[in-house]
Amino acid sequence: LTNYHVPQGVGDIVMIQSDHTGAVDILSAELETADLLGEQRKAQPPPLAAPTMWTTEKMKEFKAKVGKEKNGRMVVKRGEVVTVRVPTHPDGRCICWEFATDDYDIGFGVYFDWTTVTSTAITVQVSESSDEEDEEEDEEIEGLSPVGDVERGSRSSLRSRYGEIAPVYRRNSHREVQAGSHRYPGEGIYLLKFDNSYSLLRNKTLFFHVYYTS
Repeated sequence: LTNYHVPQGVGDIVMIQSDHTGAVDILSAELETADLLGEQRKAQPPPLAAPTMWTTEKMKEFKAKVGKEKNGRMVVKRGEVVTVRVPTHPDGRCICWEFATDDYDIGFGVYFDWTTVTSTAITVQVSESSDEEDEEEDEEIEGLSPVGDVERGSRSSLRSRYGEIAPVYRRNSHREVQAGSHRYPGEGIYLLKFDNSYSLLRNKTLFFHVYYTS
């Protein structure tokens, strides 16, 4: 096939004759490309808009208020990653978050899981490292990939479900209240990650509040 140099334009029909059988295959370059791109678009979720993020200096007021709420305070232990899973709510259009820590900073990032929401309950997942989370995610969709198919492994299939809204960076949450919001891109689950995996010695006390608006 590499010996044939046929100029192609949009909508061209390419005829290739086999040296062995004499059979002629007729391919439409335009349709073939459209089919391949269509399959690729189906596999990849749409791009996600960046969040709106800001900080405030009212640390004492925020901690006093959130500290009284149920589950408004938690300890992220050294070497741990805490993922708060927040499903989109049918009555909401936007997710909002606020958090602060005592004494030391913490890593924070936001991701989105394009999946069907079966419950609006907010859940918390704790893992010892980001690598461990990846292993758990691989196990989650093990049955979706053909056995022994290396090119279509579970990790690549899973990644097509997730989108990055804000990468994990260390935030000065011990100095200012970190806040942000993001408009729902569709149905799914927000993954708010609090990453303390880089700390070998210190646990971090986290004050956290999440809600939605219409």
